[in-house]
This record gives sequence, structure tokens and C-alpha cells, in this order.
Amino acid sequence: MIKFSITENDGNQRLDKFLKKYLRNASLSHVYKLLRKDVKVNGRREKPETILYAGDEIILYISEEDEKAFKSDRVISKQKRQFSIAYEDKNLIIVSKPFGLLTHGDSFEKKKTLANQVTGYLIENGEYDTSEKSFSPAPVNRLDRNTTGLVMFGKNSMAVKNLNLMIKERSHIRKYYSTIVVGEIKKDITLKGRLEKDTVENKVSISDEFGEDGKEIETVVKVISSAKGFTLVEVELITGRTHQIRAHLAHAGCPVIGDTKYGEKHSNWKINQKYGVTTQILHAERLYFDNMLPYFDYMSGLEVKAELPKEFKKIKEEIFS
Repeated sequence: MIKFSITENDGNQRLDKFLKKYLRNASLSHVYKLLRKDVKVNGRREKPETILYAGDEIILYISEEDEKAFKSDRVISKQKRQFSIAYEDKNLIIVSKPFGLLTHGDSFEKKKTLANQVTGYLIENGEYDTSEKSFSPAPVNRLDRNTTGLVMFGKNSMAVKNLNLMIKERSHIRKYYSTIVVGEIKKDITLKGRLEKDTVENKVSISDEFGEDGKEIETVVKVISSAKGFTLVEVELITGRTHQIRAHLAHAGCPVIGDTKYGEKHSNWKINQKYGVTTQILHAERLYFDNMLPYFDYMSGLEVKAELPKEFKKIKEEIFS
């Protein structure tokens, strides 16, 4: 028999969802089998959809050996810190991700990720305990491996929940990116359309048709400077879909320089020859927080910025100075 209490970070979630996170190695069918006869909450059997609260007592009628096998304690390998901190408080840390680093793991890379580096930093500072039953600090926005800039991490479950809700509602956290595109754009533009994802190719396609297929997207492009056949722009993401900026700008005829997936081959070759660019020049430069929900009301009116990477800054100066 295993007995423990629900913490603040474990609370405010369904019983079945908590168990699926806690017993990570157990199959879904086994979790529901346990729920039918081997789990009690405050001394009673409860339905899978029962909401847990801090202080609730959980009893699992399984052996310590089974718990250990199913639980699989998370091991955070020590990673050299590659990120810089742009903002931090008790609930949130905003970091600037460098070029070439995954936000979180994929099937090829599990350890060397921004998420592991940030978690390691929080462990060192005593702000995260690896013995947590179901919670771990999590990014609420993600950037492609070769896109640089600001990524937000919630330090506790309520922070993650509130940040995810505000991002979904689109009216609280405004996200701005800097990039250089092929072609001289003369005026600001607002791009709208639909995005469809090809998971096999890890690529998206854009359509101007507003049918049922795909997800609605909106991208606002502000011209900063134009010269030598290029334009420096600031892009605001109204929606936040996979590869949205790169694909949407390419669809509009002004691809991001160096973008080998959505860009124009001849332009990329010229950029490579002249500036040594081998991948997209795209930087999540600033976040603006407005009309924040009560949990984060102290952040309303705050702007957080990340300095341009040296390579981006050099190309910008050479083209637009």
C-alpha cells in the first residue's frame, strides 16, 4: 500500500490525469484498472473525473516495487547552461534560447534541451523538487531549434495553467519577432489564412481559402527598414501555429532569409555566399503583457526583450546601415 498527500502543484486536476502523470510507465488500461479497485481518495473510491485538491490523501493498493516500476523518477542530467535570463519572478522565468537548441526533447534528443537546462537551474536554486508527483516546470511557448529568443516557463502548476489559458485567449500576451525577408516591402501588412500540417514531412502549407481544412492563422508584419532587396520586419503572432511565421511569409512572397524549408533556394544561396547564413534568421525579440489574469496581474504593462544574436545584428548592420 502506498499513501501520500496531494500538493499544491498536484492539485486542481482530474484523478485519472494525475495518475497517468505519476505512474508514467503504466499503460492507460492499467491506470483505469487501478482506478476501479485499487485507488482511494480520502478513504473513498472516486471516479476518474474527480478533481483533486491540495491536502487530499491518496492511497494506492499496489506494492512499493510496482510503484517504483511504474513511477520512473525523472532524472535531470546536469547540462551546461546555454540560455540567458530575460525576466524572473516566483511564478515565471523567461529565458532567451540560443541557436541550435531544442525547446524540449524529441525522438532524437532527450537530454540537451532548453527545458532540461531551465529545470536544472531551478533545482540548483531550490525552486523545483524532483520528487514532485506529477508536475515539472514547463515551457508554455516553443521555438524551432534554429529560432532564437524568448521562451516562457511556469515554475508551478497554477502558473503553467494560467499562462496556457492567456496564450489561448490571445489578448493578454503579445509576441513579437524580428526577421529579415527577401524583397523590399513598402508597407505594413496583415496576413490571414489557414495552415495545414504534414506531420510526416514536418512541414506546413498555407491556404488563403477559409474552408474547414486546417487551422486559422493571422500574422501582422510591420516594416522597419528596406534596402538592397531585403526588408527588416517585426512580426506579431496573433495565432501561434507550427512554423507559422516562416510559412506565412514565404506564402506571401517574402520568405525569411536562410530558411531552407520554406525559403527560396537562389536567394538563400546568395545570402549564404555573402553573409554565411545557413538557416533562418528569426528571433523572438519581445513579449508584452496586458490585461493579465489575477494570478499574474502584477505583470500587466510589462515588456520583456531579448537582445538580437550577434550574427543577426551583424547582418542587420551590413544590409540596413
